[in-house]
Amino acid sequence: MRGFLLNRLSQSLVLLLIVSVIGFVVLNLIPGGPLAQFGLDPSMTQDDLNRLKEQLGLNRPLWMQYLDWAWRLVQGDWGHSFRDGAPVLDVIGRHLVATLLLMGSSTVIAIAIGTWIGIRGATHRYSVFDYLATVGAMVALSIPTFWFGLLGIYVFSLRLGWLPAGNMYTIGDGSALNYLHHLIMPSIVLALVHVAIWSRYMRTATLDVISQEFVKTARAKGLSERRILMKHVVGNALLPMITLAGMQLPSVLTGALVTETVFTWPGMGRLFLDSLGYSDYPVVMGLLMFSAILVVLCNLIADIVVAIIDPRIRLS
Repeated sequence: MRGFLLNRLSQSLVLLLIVSVIGFVVLNLIPGGPLAQFGLDPSMTQDDLNRLKEQLGLNRPLWMQYLDWAWRLVQGDWGHSFRDGAPVLDVIGRHLVATLLLMGSSTVIAIAIGTWIGIRGATHRYSVFDYLATVGAMVALSIPTFWFGLLGIYVFSLRLGWLPAGNMYTIGDGSALNYLHHLIMPSIVLALVHVAIWSRYMRTATLDVISQEFVKTARAKGLSERRILMKHVVGNALLPMITLAGMQLPSVLTGALVTETVFTWPGMGRLFLDSLGYSDYPVVMGLLMFSAILVVLCNLIADIVVAIIDPRIRLS
């Protein structure tokens, strides 16, 4: 088990290093560089820009800038925002709860509904339900997330008036019910695509388990289909889904970026777009690394959980 953990940890560290190098180089190669926003100020002279470059260390070679940034990152100094001078970690922390709330609720919805659809589709193979689930999954995967969001706003906010069109809460009303009311539509929109993905994978995994010899043996012993399904099939079919849950996190983060923009949700996705538009590079790099660490950590946890449950993976 120790060798397995060390192997996964070393792979995660290498991946984070690659992400940091690529992200840092790409951001610095963008026309205008980190000082692009300052260059738009008509009162800013070339001498002022040169002084800023010297103060921020941007006049040094790129590799020296990266090493300095990476060393400070390891020490916990993620830099300061160009907009208000606030520490990057504080800026991210102000938006982290909103993103985790949206991602957590949409993930729970996707797993619950997707698992049920996948299992029912596998146990009722080629039925009307199975065909409808397949068509629904293809539609959900083919249509962009922002289109579902705009459609939801038009139908449930503008036409029916059932749900708010955006924001995280109503100003002056900080009750839990008000937060939940605002959370319903963006979490469902974000979950739609992942319900489709989860249901397809769950259907395939369930069919694979149903065809195994131990399931045929259980039927031969006279066990009911419900008992076979609950005791032997579902648990084994969910095993690869744990890994899938970790692998789906990047797409959830990407979907959250679009969903937060459509519903003006004050999360990290909206912060990323705002910071990118302002050329606030310290915040952009901070969000990139924070998201990468989150993805790597969740995949690492998923691998560990699977290895604990299934010794075959750990021993291999």
